[in-house]
Amino acid sequence: MHGLRVEGRVLRNPSTSQLYTAALERGEAVLAESGPLVVDTGRFTGRSPKDKFIVREPGSEDRIGWGDVNAEISEENFDGLRAKVVAHLERSDVYVIDAFCGADPKHRLAVRVLTTHPYHALFAKTMFIDPADAELDGFEPDVLVLHEPEVEADPEQDGTRTNVFVCLHPTRGEVLIGGTFYGGEIKKSVFTVMNDRLPLQGVMPMHCSANVSEDGKDVAIFFGLSGTGKTTLSADPSRKLIGDDEHGWGDEGVFNFEGGCYAKTIRLSAEAEPEIWGAVHSFGTVLENVVVDERGQLDLDDDSKTENTRAAYKLERIANMLPAKRAGHPRSVIFLAADAFGILPPIARLSREQALFFFLSGYTSKLAGTELGVTEPQPTFSTCFGAPFLPQPPTVYAELLGQKLAEHGATVWLINTGWTGGPFGEGHRMPIKATRALLAAVLSGHLHAGEFRTDPVFGFEVPVTAPDVDESLLDPRSTWADPERYDRKARDLARMFAENFATKHADAPANVAAAAPKP
Repeated sequence: MHGLRVEGRVLRNPSTSQLYTAALERGEAVLAESGPLVVDTGRFTGRSPKDKFIVREPGSEDRIGWGDVNAEISEENFDGLRAKVVAHLERSDVYVIDAFCGADPKHRLAVRVLTTHPYHALFAKTMFIDPADAELDGFEPDVLVLHEPEVEADPEQDGTRTNVFVCLHPTRGEVLIGGTFYGGEIKKSVFTVMNDRLPLQGVMPMHCSANVSEDGKDVAIFFGLSGTGKTTLSADPSRKLIGDDEHGWGDEGVFNFEGGCYAKTIRLSAEAEPEIWGAVHSFGTVLENVVVDERGQLDLDDDSKTENTRAAYKLERIANMLPAKRAGHPRSVIFLAADAFGILPPIARLSREQALFFFLSGYTSKLAGTELGVTEPQPTFSTCFGAPFLPQPPTVYAELLGQKLAEHGATVWLINTGWTGGPFGEGHRMPIKATRALLAAVLSGHLHAGEFRTDPVFGFEVPVTAPDVDESLLDPRSTWADPERYDRKARDLARMFAENFATKHADAPANVAAAAPKP
């Protein structure tokens, strides 16, 4: 089996109960009250993006965007690490999970995960899409994940940065993971393969959430970095949830990559997010680094292990999820930014060129106090809203987005879920009620027909009025006590955008570069 001679048992596609039993017997998890399985991922409680490598090999090297995001490793070093992982797998019981990544049968990847750890097998079983029984007969993987967190790399011998490694061989479709127990590496490494393969098929891979109206005719997608409201705004009880993390946009519309949800749980409340709360407290859910007492009671407010506590559960736990996990072409494309400078309006309409500029920029802002040394808001630019998972150059994804927008006539909107009335520490957070009202006006079409003004610095169109929204919010300059200070800060932010774009995207088309804000 894939070059392995396993001495122990090979457990193919075990049930959730079998994986629970094995994890508990091995002392690798505890059972919490109401049924979730709680695990501790050790010193790594999040991804290790600087320990991700792509093999430089003839079949793919010309299309990979090499650099800090896509660090290279030699085929020789990959094979050496593979031999280490295989040797460890061969000495143990091996759990085999067969699943699909991608809800569109024309554009999905068959994924096989081999691991010695039942918790990680359950994670993969939960996060990817279950095959039908008939699809398991003769299952042939497009992607093979060899997962063994107990194997560590030797940087001098193996060409890695540290003991941790997440390595992708694009042509073979093989992924090696070692040195880290964090489950998110499994799903994100497979998503990276999808983000490499789909553009070759003319499909746009997207780090976004997506939902659709009850009648199935009005699809919206939401791009945004952590903390911008991507999950919150797409979880609309009046609409069907397609998915909340990664999607493809193909010839027939939008489709979810995964079969599960990997939600942050820190300070989660039953009142604010009852469905996620219910999923967290259910059998079949895997909880990472959540504190649990000796009686099995969860404490979701305890961040002593990490702020990044996580729950992996099947999407079917959410009542309004769309079972097919796919729908038609988007009418509305939403870019979300939590602007802590208090400069951006609560909503703006973008031209096609502006849309590609803001997509390549991938803007939000870090808050003071969130990291050591951060004393005031700092701009954060993550290319295409998902830089760590994009193997090819950013312009490849921007060109695909431009083609999709042109083909299907989608309108792109920029929504600021950050601050108004001044920067963080002086102003206040954009009222969620106003954000929801603006989004509802977009999706209903009411906002399209209203009057717009052109922002003098950023160049986008801002509505003058909107249903159920205070008009003063729509003009952020008027919400500042000192309008001239707003003007200075607006020019500063515009300059940050321009400098980031000039540094990272010198190869972008001239018309897209020309859509930059004018400081």
